[in-house]
Amino acid sequence: MLLSPVLLSGCLGMPETVKPVDDFDINRYLGKWYEIARLDHSFEAGLEQVYAEYAKFPEGGISVTNKGFDPEENEWVEANGKAFFVNQQDQGYLQVSFFGPFYGSYVIFELDKEGYQYAFVSGPNYDYLWFLSRTPVVPESLKKQFRQQVKELGFDSDALIFVKQGQ
Repeated sequence: MLLSPVLLSGCLGMPETVKPVDDFDINRYLGKWYEIARLDHSFEAGLEQVYAEYAKFPEGGISVTNKGFDPEENEWVEANGKAFFVNQQDQGYLQVSFFGPFYGSYVIFELDKEGYQYAFVSGPNYDYLWFLSRTPVVPESLKKQFRQQVKELGFDSDALIFVKQGQ
């Protein structure tokens, strides 16, 4: 079952080398993001065409819908959650829940601040990592930047999975 960037066991915090972006604008971040790469986990194993959609709840907070295609079962898998800022609303540090009181960190540590076209996201430790983009295909130079940056930060860049995004 797809559970998301950040279905963790109620863990907040972040890797010591990661710092959330400042001057973050949630309104510009809302919408659809394609998963370009990740460190794999059982809740996403084998999934292709993975993407997330973020929207504001009228009563506050952010709705999170994650979808991925399971080619073995020939079906789409979906998980719905909610997110809230951990500190101030202009910092890319949120907590996300897909299971009732359990929240996990969602730390945006790299962001294309001009166009909000790509984001690098961490969970609470070095085991959770995602590269998101507004488009399902990104330039090789951006993939290289991601690999290099996360390796320097202490993530296992050799274990990255690059997600198949359609035909």
